[in-house]
Amino acid sequence: MSSAPHTFPLAGPLLRGSRCPRVAILGQARAGKSAIFRAASSTAVRHARLAGIGPAYEECQVEVGLDQLSLVDLPALETFHSLSPETAVILKYLLWGDCWPAIARHEAHQPAAAFAAPDVLLLVIDATALERDLELALELAQIGKPLVIALNRMDEARAKRLFINVRALSERLGAPVVPTVAHMGLGLAELFTAIVRAARERRAPTPQPPSPYIAQHLAPIAELAAQAEVAEAFRAPTTFLAQQLAENDDYFAAELRCHFPQHHGALLAAREAADAALPRPLGEEIHADRHHRAALLFEAVTRPGGGEITPRWQRLADELFLHPRWGFAGTLAIFALVLFFVFEVSSWLDALTVARLNAWAEAWQPSGLDGILLRAVADGLLGLMGIVIPYMIPLVLLLAFLEESGLMHRVAFVVDRGFHRLGLHGGVALPFLMGLGCNVPALAATAAVTHGRDRAVAALLITFLPCSARSAVILALGGKYLGGFGVFALFMLAPIVVSLVGKFLKHRYPETTPGIIQEIPPYALPTLRRLVWLTWERSRDIVTIVLPLLVAGSVVLALLAYFGLDAWINWLLAPVTSGWLGLPAELGVPILFGVLRKELSLLMVFQALGTQELAGVLDSTQIATFLAFLTFYVPCISTFAMMLKLLGRREAFFSVALSVSAALAVAAAVRWPLELFSAMLS
Repeated sequence: MSSAPHTFPLAGPLLRGSRCPRVAILGQARAGKSAIFRAASSTAVRHARLAGIGPAYEECQVEVGLDQLSLVDLPALETFHSLSPETAVILKYLLWGDCWPAIARHEAHQPAAAFAAPDVLLLVIDATALERDLELALELAQIGKPLVIALNRMDEARAKRLFINVRALSERLGAPVVPTVAHMGLGLAELFTAIVRAARERRAPTPQPPSPYIAQHLAPIAELAAQAEVAEAFRAPTTFLAQQLAENDDYFAAELRCHFPQHHGALLAAREAADAALPRPLGEEIHADRHHRAALLFEAVTRPGGGEITPRWQRLADELFLHPRWGFAGTLAIFALVLFFVFEVSSWLDALTVARLNAWAEAWQPSGLDGILLRAVADGLLGLMGIVIPYMIPLVLLLAFLEESGLMHRVAFVVDRGFHRLGLHGGVALPFLMGLGCNVPALAATAAVTHGRDRAVAALLITFLPCSARSAVILALGGKYLGGFGVFALFMLAPIVVSLVGKFLKHRYPETTPGIIQEIPPYALPTLRRLVWLTWERSRDIVTIVLPLLVAGSVVLALLAYFGLDAWINWLLAPVTSGWLGLPAELGVPILFGVLRKELSLLMVFQALGTQELAGVLDSTQIATFLAFLTFYVPCISTFAMMLKLLGRREAFFSVALSVSAALAVAAAVRWPLELFSAMLS
């Protein structure tokens, strides 16, 4: 059975805009907190320093269903037992944000900008070092804020045969605990669902009291911390403040001495009495007691050698498709499969079906207007079949299989960071690959994985990918007249143009895209019925949208040819063909007919120039310029129709203007250096 998409429950007003909660990611070094941040981060990440000092933090917006979170990745944190200057800055942010209380307003480094305190704390715990990290969890439970725990590196814990009872751990800590494998994206959807729930409920865990023998010695200090003037000055939970005053002199005790010297003497007296009654100083006893309680908690929720073991094939598959180092191997395998469909399966289907129909239609050369119009309609229908049969159906069927099996989600997770450079997320990876076969199914696939600004940018960039029709023209002409290096250079123009246009579109669509939680569903074998239904759902619009435009365009161009307007077309396009591109004016009509199918431009070049051997009428610079222009100018009418459906009239016509401008610029960048080089040689 195919996996259902992950849903995020809506249990109250949307958490967006002014209601957007801030989530602080905390954890020790190498626990995986930055891996969680990177997996969820948006295309725009803000870097700054807390109060202008200490290590930098990172912040970005993340979408969780219809809600949004402001995710803050704080510097690594070990303990509050001793407060180094860097740790003190982090603690001040957790307690006060940028609104520091009276006891901190005399400090040299003050908050430089608005930076609200977090609404939820996300603690990332290393499952392989659980006992160590539980001490920090016990400390954070005293802060008085909602706490969610990510039990990370669960794959390594299972590999060590360490079973952790997640439910028991959650109950004992009084906070939700979600198992994750952050570097593979596993469990992150569930984790952020728990974060949203915690932000709505605003329920902080109940601080766990210290052992009774310590609690009695802490009581006088707790009474001091609860006094109205002290509580108002420090604005910290009484339990936490009492332990800090009793445990160390790094910050809170020093501030008490500075602002309340009359209470500082009582603090010293209480600590001296405790030190005399306890085997060790009170601060050391509190620290040792916390360590002891963490050890007891660890023993209560873990046992070696137990628990469910992930099947070996699934572990190997995750290593292949999700591992940060080896995941690209699996992604390249998926890409190779798509390319195989594009250049082998689709080409075989095209030769088996549409090519034979085209050969049959070539024998029909009507001379009367009625016959010419019928032939134009037939050309439009054949053009549609040339898209649907060899490219649309196989590629959409393949995409549906990859999506339903869970593989596409894994590819999207691995390439997500790379697509951030274009202002996009990894979900567009496979539509981009499909664009090498045909832009039409690629645009249809884009609609399934993007929305809003991402959809516009992805759709516009896909039109610059050399589809199989454009590739055929490059291979046919370039391979014969420019050689292997020339063909390679022309194909290498595509990633360069996509990158440059992507940078331009980031300025046209300046709004940043929030981070998206890439769900990693379990592997599944989709049913044939489900695949057929998805293929039909994603392909049926081509009949109602693309077919009318394709037939209408074919009829219009046939009428132009019938009434002898070819010369006028060549004259109108002469400033482009002869002036800018340096080509014979007769190539205006072949270029125009390329809006139906790019192969028509190739066929009509020979007719327009009256020869099958272009070397006699075009030099290598002109051939390279013609191919560069043909590769990027105006997507075919089928692609334009899909752009109309996806983005609307304004953006569809903008795509035409953008592609023409880019094609003219690329053609000039190819032509002028080649002409200069030829002139230098001569």
